[in-house]
Amino acid sequence: MHFYELHEGDDDVFADLLLVREEEMDPEEFFDLVQSIRRRVVDSFEQGTLIEAIAEELEAQHGFTVITDDRLTAAVNVSRDDDDNFLADLDAPEEGTDYATILAELRADDPRLN
Repeated sequence: MHFYELHEGDDDVFADLLLVREEEMDPEEFFDLVQSIRRRVVDSFEQGTLIEAIAEELEAQHGFTVITDDRLTAAVNVSRDDDDNFLADLDAPEEGTDYATILAELRADDPRLN
């Protein structure tokens, strides 16, 4: 299995997707393929993000599998605290819940955090 990643965004906010493919593709060839798909869909995609639109075509036409939450077999929360370790219930997400990860850099000496 060979793994590939798509990133979208800038230094402050970004999204990424993982893809897997049985046959290896040269990184430059992968880049060129992604760029050709991007140019074709950039003004017309209906997915939530550009990388989702690109990944959908990579999966449909080029032998990639997009690694998404709906394909998970298991998800485990791991913590140093025993009470915070658990197996997530993948079959019963809250209705209407959609998750996004936001990375925020906070300074401990920022007075607004106190």
